[in-house]
Amino acid sequence: MRNNYLSQSVSSPSFLASVPLFNCAITLLQDYIKQLGYQPQIHFELEGCYQVNNAKSRTQKLNFDLINQYLRSVDIDGEIVSEYWRNQWEYVSLFNGQSPLKEAMNLHQMLTQLPQIFQRLYGQHGVINTLIEPVVWSGDQGKLATGSSQIFTDDTRAVHIPNAIQLNASVLNKQGMNLIAEKNFGEYLQFCFLRTSFECSLLYLPEEAAFERLLLKSYYGLAQELCSPIDISGGHQGSIALYQKLGKHNQNMGEEPLLFDRYNKVISVQQNWQKTARIEHRLGASSLYYNPYVNVIYGLLNIVDAIEAYENDKCLSVPRFVSSTLPKSLFTHNDDIVSLGAIDIFTASSWFSESLNTVQEKYSKTNSTLVLESPMLLGNKIKQIILNTYQVNITK
Repeated sequence: MRNNYLSQSVSSPSFLASVPLFNCAITLLQDYIKQLGYQPQIHFELEGCYQVNNAKSRTQKLNFDLINQYLRSVDIDGEIVSEYWRNQWEYVSLFNGQSPLKEAMNLHQMLTQLPQIFQRLYGQHGVINTLIEPVVWSGDQGKLATGSSQIFTDDTRAVHIPNAIQLNASVLNKQGMNLIAEKNFGEYLQFCFLRTSFECSLLYLPEEAAFERLLLKSYYGLAQELCSPIDISGGHQGSIALYQKLGKHNQNMGEEPLLFDRYNKVISVQQNWQKTARIEHRLGASSLYYNPYVNVIYGLLNIVDAIEAYENDKCLSVPRFVSSTLPKSLFTHNDDIVSLGAIDIFTASSWFSESLNTVQEKYSKTNSTLVLESPMLLGNKIKQIILNTYQVNITK
């Protein structure tokens, strides 16, 4: 049965019962980073697709003005835009100065409410379903001409659409300057994410279909049509990308209009790439089992590692990272026990839980207001909650 190994989605009662503890951990990390003199910024992007009743649907894409007006009215710091493939949409976080905790809450609301919102606002236009899944099978048709990224041939083969959840991270100092624009800090924070992504893949690849998404290019011959990542890699075009002056497609980052002609068309721009510089973690899969709170915790823990290293040495030395493969599955299969599954890898790892425990212990020494009902340290507790989703118990 599909997803029979999962006991809770982000709308399940057991998940909702854990949200206060997740919030406590995020607040702890925010306060600890603030105590060090920095402000963390986390932003999400979520992709999905809508399905239409062909008898009612129109050929053009939906106009998302109506849904974006609604999101503003309910204090969601984001908007819906059209994506590349037919009937594909993307929720894009806005830079409204929201905290990482508020960003997690925003994404949680989108995961649980977007299907109903689409149906209510666009049902009259033929929308009958909204999919938040790692892969929408046969979601579109087409084959790109050899060597082209825009021109399609007459081939109408099925295209399976991969949907991602991307996590973007940046850090401001006391003066409000974006530290990602500093070569050493930006590269070191990227290295932190690269170093921890393998053992924490369970957090952002939370269901088996997420691993099928990684195989779309090779198994279905869609390498030319898709630009979704398949491994853990750096640079400015990798799965964990450092965007400074250039973005994923070698475009200039942070371009702002400077001069307009009499028809209000931009005729001159200035590049303020320092403002938009960030780490973009592109490996996450769109899923109703993606825990936005735990992934914010994951992002903040990497930021803590980078800040503490930066505090010790402003001229950070960045270790070399060689691109590496991701786990092949959630599970360790009996016929391939050498390739551990994501669940076993996370169960055996210690960085996530011990890093959170360490921050809790450091912060509690100087702040007596941190009170938890549970005697178990936060890192241990949250790690067990994550594994409970897959009905795994930590015995040690």
